[in-house]
Amino acid sequence: MRIRVRGCQMSVPGPVRPGRLVSPVVAAEPNPDGTGNGPCASRVVASSFEPVPGAEPAVDDGGRLPAGLAAVLGVLSSSAVVIDKNDRVLQASDAARAFGLVREDELVVGELLALVRQVRRNQEIREGEIDIATGGIAGRTTSFAVRVAPLGTAVGDGGLVLLLAEDQTERRRVEEVRRDFVANTSHELKTPVGALALLAETVEDAADDPEAVRRFAGRMRQEAARLTSLVQDLITLSRIQAAEPIPDPMPAELDAVVSEAIDRCRMKAAARGIDLVATGLPGLQVLGDEDLLVTALRNLLDNAVAYSPEKTRVVVSTNQDEHGTIELSVADQGIGIPERDLERIFERFYRVDPARSRVTGGTGLGLAIVKHVTAAHGGVVTVASREGAGSTFTLRLPAMPGTP
Repeated sequence: MRIRVRGCQMSVPGPVRPGRLVSPVVAAEPNPDGTGNGPCASRVVASSFEPVPGAEPAVDDGGRLPAGLAAVLGVLSSSAVVIDKNDRVLQASDAARAFGLVREDELVVGELLALVRQVRRNQEIREGEIDIATGGIAGRTTSFAVRVAPLGTAVGDGGLVLLLAEDQTERRRVEEVRRDFVANTSHELKTPVGALALLAETVEDAADDPEAVRRFAGRMRQEAARLTSLVQDLITLSRIQAAEPIPDPMPAELDAVVSEAIDRCRMKAAARGIDLVATGLPGLQVLGDEDLLVTALRNLLDNAVAYSPEKTRVVVSTNQDEHGTIELSVADQGIGIPERDLERIFERFYRVDPARSRVTGGTGLGLAIVKHVTAAHGGVVTVASREGAGSTFTLRLPAMPGTP
């Protein structure tokens, strides 16, 4: 556990009485690991308070909180706790209890209790950040931005303190992802740029050797193409990684999507003797962006061709299950994916075999684009694979409304 604090001066006048948060409106959010919803996944966005039965009121105010304080506490998204001069919890939001900050009428986090006592003694606001083990799962912590303020001697008989704790776990995770993305992008851009600079120097030194110039010029074209692909993938990813719906969806014919994606990969496949085969149910439609769907399918086909032995087949199939969900699959006879890597292959710049990726010229962004394009169309992407037995990637998309 860690906590950092800084102080300033504030007091809030008005009487308060003990109570608890009732009728919370909870917005569900993903856990930091992206799985489901849980205690760490909820934030209270609106609520109301009622007195705790049997609790001694701070003042006799007719059973009402001061209008301003009640209004603020009722709409805070933070976990809110009011503690009296005896360190007893008078009011606590359901979020505070769900996170394990409060049990019964006790504030059970020692660092927070010490901070409350310091604020009560000095009558100064304290702010900080603290990591607390929550949810009863070993190794899982929730990061909170904490603000503790005295409610002033005019409130009740004095000594009341307000504690607010805001869940910062998701914000921190996003910041870490952003830092990793910048670092990885810088590294990936540096490689082809450095290669181009080195090749340019070599060409300059070999000016009197036409054969060497041609050879190095070809290498320069390869590195330039790799750089262009990386920049284009970054542009595509930036368009769709917000996980927002397609802004102007239009009917997209899957037959046309499959045909276009296969045409774009046909030359690469033919160079390795790999047959690209389209099969399945014709005439299926989805609502979305046809160009993005072509990009996603082309990325899957590029991977299938790159990681398949020569003279094999890659099959693209379309289907519709009994629930009406559209399925677009790409199956290869390639080297497969180790089970330990299956959960990470959709991460940006993640490569199962970095050395092989350099040979095939992949950017490490193809499957991340597939995942985000699928999500933007309201679908999910899954993979089934065994080492040495090939892989099958399946996009499951909602059918266009009004279609059988």
